[in-house]
Amino acid sequence: MKKLLFTIMLAGSMAACNKDFLNVSPVDQFSDVAVWNDPALIQTFINNIYSGIPHGFSNIILGAVVDEGMYNADFGTSNITKSLMTPSDLSVFDANYWCGNRLRLMNWTNAYKSVRACNVFFDKIETAPVDDATKAKMKGEVHFLRAYLYHNLVSMYGGVPIITKAYGLDDDFAVPRDTYEACINFITDECDQAAAALPLVQDGNDKGRATKGAALALKARVLLYAASDFYNSGASWAGGYSHPELVGYVGGDRTARWQAAKDAAKAVMDLGQYSLYMPNPADQTEAQKNYADIFLKMETSEDIFVRYFTVKVDENWHGYNPGLYHNPNGYHGWGSTTPIGQMVDSYEMNDGTPFDWNDPVKAAAPYANRDPRFYASINYEGAKWRTRPADVVSRDPVGVIQTGFWEKWNGSSVDLIPGLDTRKSPIEDWNGTYTGYFLKKFIDPTIDAQFTKQTQPWRFIRYTEVVMNYVEACIGLGQDAEAKTYLNQIRARAGMPDITETGAALVTRYRNERKIELAFEDQRYFDVRRWMIADQAYTDAMGVEPRYKMLPDHSTSATPTYTIIMAQQRGWNPRFYFLPIQLDEMNRNSKLEQNPLY
Repeated sequence: MKKLLFTIMLAGSMAACNKDFLNVSPVDQFSDVAVWNDPALIQTFINNIYSGIPHGFSNIILGAVVDEGMYNADFGTSNITKSLMTPSDLSVFDANYWCGNRLRLMNWTNAYKSVRACNVFFDKIETAPVDDATKAKMKGEVHFLRAYLYHNLVSMYGGVPIITKAYGLDDDFAVPRDTYEACINFITDECDQAAAALPLVQDGNDKGRATKGAALALKARVLLYAASDFYNSGASWAGGYSHPELVGYVGGDRTARWQAAKDAAKAVMDLGQYSLYMPNPADQTEAQKNYADIFLKMETSEDIFVRYFTVKVDENWHGYNPGLYHNPNGYHGWGSTTPIGQMVDSYEMNDGTPFDWNDPVKAAAPYANRDPRFYASINYEGAKWRTRPADVVSRDPVGVIQTGFWEKWNGSSVDLIPGLDTRKSPIEDWNGTYTGYFLKKFIDPTIDAQFTKQTQPWRFIRYTEVVMNYVEACIGLGQDAEAKTYLNQIRARAGMPDITETGAALVTRYRNERKIELAFEDQRYFDVRRWMIADQAYTDAMGVEPRYKMLPDHSTSATPTYTIIMAQQRGWNPRFYFLPIQLDEMNRNSKLEQNPLY
């Protein structure tokens, strides 16, 4: 009791000495008044909105939940690849999931937090003490960011509520979803406003901020998606869903949509600001290096919207560290997302013919004479990689990938010796590949990733995607010759022969080309949905087991044989075209309609 009385007396004494002690400014944050009266703090506020756009260098990537790769630790990703999400359990897409910003930032809750920040900005910026030119540029950035956030929301959920004001505690939060068409119109309008206000280039410390080209390129992507099969299917997949206007168009002119997508992509191309990186390689070896360099250099002619990183930032399993995440376990990497067999098999032979395990010649040497981009993207059994770490190099002085097994005669029986990068590795066995492959794209071979972070940027949008979008729109319009002209420019840059098909065969070749060129760049997850081929993409994930068999003389073959294996069971349910709106959100807002089939 005496101690309590003393505490009260002390508090009273402090209050008597300093009547304003309850009005002390916090030392760990800025007040609202301080932020909106300081241009530097306003720019910092905008910077924080950028962080709401998820990049692809997180630990769990989108490629792990589509037919590109497999996350070897699972961590709930198999619930996604089996279409097992429910309104009560979004697994790795949950807003509060413990690992991997790439997926959880696509969630309704997190995306709308960033949308609210955009709306706060627009509420405050008009009266802020910022010169007109700076204010216009800032507004352009935030229009772009709000467009990107809504693009992510619509891609994951279909039509969503379009919110353009920052709600207060006394506001009515119960609002219905807007139609898919209204959302697309809103996003493209935001892109147009951004493009009108933003510069062609950002210099110095502003590199990585949105530009006119970024706004126009985002618009081109959005319009291409909108013209695609899925959003023009009349919700035929949705089982008689009573609100088809929320998940696609319910009328209108699809040809006009293809034309709008083509025009939007051409507007970016006509800026003259971007070009294919090193478009005329001398040979396929040079083409391989050029393609790899696109993702390892700090800047290229293809960069439209990128995110830069510094080694000082620690995002605790969420942020950039592709070297550590994806290097093989025999290099003390985590081997997180490994390419699956279907992805690897999609890379053509270097003469443009398809790879086929049923062809005995190709099956005997499956990694010979492939598309140069294969060698820049995939680490496979026997591939030369980099020098092993100091504690491993004595086991492999050359530095080649070892995902196979060796049959060795011990004098009386056969021992099976695992490779250094298998799940039975003598180095680390918990993070080896299940598929027989590792990801090579994005990883700098000059860096020992267990100790050093890479700093190359993530490319949200690069010029090749814009050209691909233009090609697809041309195909949609029946302009095959025009489509092939630009598609074959991309093929030439890759050191690959021209595509000559027309009609349905051209569609098939284009889709495979897009799969290969944009592999693991956060495109495939959305492509298989908008093309309505997800039932093909979510079949069981396959892999390969290389084995060096013992010969009759008890020596071991120097050439492996390959067995196709199932790496992971998968399954498709059409409800997974979209995520469900979580139950808590539905309970908070009685005007929301749930997505189909949930």
